[in-house]
Amino acid sequence: MEEKRRMLVEMPIKVHSYDVDYMQIVNNTVYVKWFEDLRMALLDVHFPLTEMMKAGNTPILAETHVKYLRSVTLESRPTGRVWLSELGASKWVAQFEIAEGEAIYCTGHQVGYYFNMEQHRPVRFPADFLQLYNAL
Repeated sequence: MEEKRRMLVEMPIKVHSYDVDYMQIVNNTVYVKWFEDLRMALLDVHFPLTEMMKAGNTPILAETHVKYLRSVTLESRPTGRVWLSELGASKWVAQFEIAEGEAIYCTGHQVGYYFNMEQHRPVRFPADFLQLYNAL
C-alpha cells in the first residue's frame, strides 16, 4: 500500500557547478541542503516560519537520514518532493525524494520537534495545524 503524501510540496532543483565534486557528481552533503530547501518550501505553503516565530516557536531537527540511490550530475534536472508522514503533538517526520522522471536519485527523512525558543523545550503544535494534517 502506497504511503499518503500529506502536505506534499514539489519543486525543481537547480544543480550548480559548485554542487559537484572532482568526480563531476553532486557531493553527498548537497542533498542535505536540498532537504532543507524543501522543508522550508513545505513550511512556506502550510505553516510559515514567520507565523511560528511570532509565537516564539520554531521547528528543530533531531535526525536526518539520507539514502543515495544514483548520482546526480550537472546535466541532471531533478525535482524535489517533501511531505509529512507523521505529525504528533510536537514531533514531526518529513519524507524526501529527489527524482527525475521515474529515476529516483535519493530518498530520506528528517525527524524534528516543534520547539519553544524561550522555554527551550518541545511544545504542542497549534490545534488548527494538527486538524489540517489529520484531515488530509
